[in-house]
Amino acid sequence: MPAPDEPAPNERETAPRVRRVVTTRAGGFSAPPYDSFNLGDHVGDDPAAVRRNRLRLATEIGVSADRMVWMEQVHSRTVAVIDGPVSEPVPATDALVTSVPDLALAVLSADCVPVLLSDDVAGVIAGAHAGRVGARIGIVPRVLEAMVAQGAEVSRIGVFLGPAAGGAKYEVPPEMQRDVEQHLPGSACRTATGTTGLDLRAGLRRQLLEAGVAGVTVDPRCTISDERLFSHRRGAPTGRLASVIWIDSGTGDHG
Repeated sequence: MPAPDEPAPNERETAPRVRRVVTTRAGGFSAPPYDSFNLGDHVGDDPAAVRRNRLRLATEIGVSADRMVWMEQVHSRTVAVIDGPVSEPVPATDALVTSVPDLALAVLSADCVPVLLSDDVAGVIAGAHAGRVGARIGIVPRVLEAMVAQGAEVSRIGVFLGPAAGGAKYEVPPEMQRDVEQHLPGSACRTATGTTGLDLRAGLRRQLLEAGVAGVTVDPRCTISDERLFSHRRGAPTGRLASVIWIDSGTGDHG
């Protein structure tokens, strides 16, 4: 009989296996100030180094490079449904949804919140980029709507909020804090020095739980504090982390 935390045999055969990965700065080919595993192609880094980094990421997670899906992130609430490989970054969008196995959805960040979502029963996944602007204007509710349209149920969706600027360090003017809090309740906070701040992950977690998702896991790391991560606020120009989600078919055939 399977252990309590293991799927039953028939579930092993039918349920998709959702994988998630978050990168750090280490292990790549980029020179300072992008050192060294920069995945962003829009920050001024050598394009050849970025290509090598992206190829290494694909190789390490076992997905063909042509099945990595990137976005041209613009702080919008635009969501794109992806049904196959794409040759270029999806233009002017900040969230991707798919039910296709072995398509890896990548979210770039360097203080903004990467949001990875999945309904493992329906086999529907999503990756979203939720910075201050995107979180304020409702990118995450749009993602939930798009997932439901693809067959997901909100009550089955599990969410991972990746490393981002933490409330202890994310200082903003009082009027900006009030504006974001009005649109994303729960995000206002005080920084470690007592100034007005934002904790976008706290606001997003509240928003998601109130929407009825199954659960929210928050990566405790702050990009501003942790020098193993890229942070635009700590030092620009800089590189970008990638938070990636995909459905692993287990076949080994990703072509």
